This record gives sequence, structure tokens and C-alpha cells, in this order.
Amino acid sequence: MILKSYSSMLDGLSKYLGTGYEMVLHSLEDFSHSAIKVINGYHTGRQEGAPITDLALKMLEELQNNRSAMEVIYFSKNKQGEPLKSATIAIKGEHDRIIGLLCINFYLNTPLQEFMHEMFVGNIHMDSDNNEETYSSNSKELIEETLNTIKKEVYNDASVSVAKKNKEIVKRAYEKGIYNLKDSVQITANILMMSKNTVYMHLRNLEK
Repeated sequence: MILKSYSSMLDGLSKYLGTGYEMVLHSLEDFSHSAIKVINGYHTGRQEGAPITDLALKMLEELQNNRSAMEVIYFSKNKQGEPLKSATIAIKGEHDRIIGLLCINFYLNTPLQEFMHEMFVGNIHMDSDNNEETYSSNSKELIEETLNTIKKEVYNDASVSVAKKNKEIVKRAYEKGIYNLKDSVQITANILMMSKNTVYMHLRNLEK
């Protein structure tokens, strides 16, 4: 189950990083057919069902001998002698036992134009102009910063009547998922100077 969760995660990670990155997920149950997930395997010719490599075995030994380390990062070459920047990352299961390896190879001969295109254009699904993200040190700060930002937007929105400002603030905060966080109703009440019951009333109306 642990390795399966990594397998699904690699699909998204590969879309984020681009085709210059090869990723191979190894299960250590069977060294002869250890590769259970291969993405962009054309850089080294790897395929699912392939055996573990001698270098991966060496890296596994290093990781097992140094239990505080979870990864080994190094330079290597493929069969054609082309350069790769590589990482072998340990995947641990119960009792701190290494059950798998995630091997990542970046093909250093990736054309710069291709790399830049995939980094800034490829696989973008959302409009970046509307994706401002709040990085807070704790949930209380996140709730307060989000609510204050929404409050400013709503108070500057002439299309929302004065009588409906607070209701609109709660609505927008609800759409952002703020009320999944602990104490968000109380913080809303404090910022908008209303009772918790009023906040709950607006939320009940939104959920109908």
C-alpha cells in the first residue's frame, strides 16, 4: 500500500517536473523484477519489470548502513554515456525497514528551450493570476490573513450592498474552505464583529 501511494504520486510529480526527469519506483520484494513504476524511461531504457541496477544495490547498501540518511545524490551516465544527475531515495515501511527505492535521473542534455517551456508553460491547468497563496506559520494566522484579504476585497466591491458585506465575506471564505479549520467561526465573528450564531446562520444557508 505504501509503494502504491508513491506510484500515484509520481504521475503528478512527473507532470510538474517535465520529460527531462526519469523516475523509477523499485520494490525490494523481488530484485529481479524490482521496477514497478517507470516514467520517462527512455533516458536509460528502463521498463517496468526490469531488475534493480548494480548502482542502485550499492546505494541501497549505503542507505542501510547509514540509517540517518534517506537519500543519496550523485552524478551518473546512461548506456550512451550521456550525463545524468541522480538521486536514490529510500522508502521505509514498518519498523523502519527499507521496502523500496525511488530513483530519479535528470537528463542533463535536456535542451534548455525544452526545459524552460515545460517549467513555465507545460501542464499548467489553472490561471496563475488567480492563484495567490497564503503561507502562514499557523492556522490562526492563515484564517485571519484570508478573512482580512476577503474583507478588503468585499468592502472595495461596490456591487455588494453594505447590508450584505458580511454575508458575502462568509460566503467567499466558505468557498476557500476556511471553515474546515478549527476556530474559524470564532475568528470570523471577532473580525466581522458579529456573533458566532450569525456566522453559523450564514453557513447553514450556504450549505442548503
